[in-house]
Amino acid sequence: MIIIKTREQIEMMHKAGQILAACHREIAQMIRPGITPLAIDQFAEKFMRSHGATPEQKGYNGYPFATCASINDVICHGFPNERPLQDGDIVTIDMVVNLNGWLADSAWSYAVGNVSAEAQKLLDVTKESMYKGIEQAVIGNRIGDISHAVQAYAESFGYGVVKEFVGHAIGQDMHEEPQVPHYGPAGKGPRLKEGMVITIEPMLNTGTWQSKLDSDGWTARTKDGGLSAQYEHTIAILPEGPLILTAQ
Repeated sequence: MIIIKTREQIEMMHKAGQILAACHREIAQMIRPGITPLAIDQFAEKFMRSHGATPEQKGYNGYPFATCASINDVICHGFPNERPLQDGDIVTIDMVVNLNGWLADSAWSYAVGNVSAEAQKLLDVTKESMYKGIEQAVIGNRIGDISHAVQAYAESFGYGVVKEFVGHAIGQDMHEEPQVPHYGPAGKGPRLKEGMVITIEPMLNTGTWQSKLDSDGWTARTKDGGLSAQYEHTIAILPEGPLILTAQ
């Protein structure tokens, strides 16, 4: 069932999104060689709680951290650990903020120190592919219009678009209907209506789109060891156009 949000509910989600965006701005200043993903995770949880919010991911289906930290060939759901980030790494920090029962979700990929031209291009194209999808998040379009816009842009650069993990509606639950794939034909899927709130979160790989799962049951990696990047915003569908609730 698709849950339509009122303007007041969207504003509550926007407030959660502002906390999340502020946290990402702080994390952007922290990213450097030598810092550990676990230190970033601990900072993020403290930041959320100091702003009256809680980390929705912590405890979700047993997940033990406030954030996901996905490095290099990790597509998503990587565990924050104590291995210091290295010069040339790319790392995606993904988190969900709960403010008074309303959620906002955003992931951002960061360059650590001096990254290769290959890595920087992947970051740039992945971010732009997200915005190509957001452009299609307007009343009357279909989910497939978002999906196709992301895929067409990403594949024009030869990148693999991850299919196993998709965007989703969000509200008081982290994952609501409908799902928002980042691949597929335009003109298909549920029609976008005023008051829908969704995430658009493409994950692009330098090689194959396929993934494999680590023994921890969470960490998803590229099947061929290639690099992966992800950018994600939470979007409200409004008459005046898409409103990015997690804008930095």
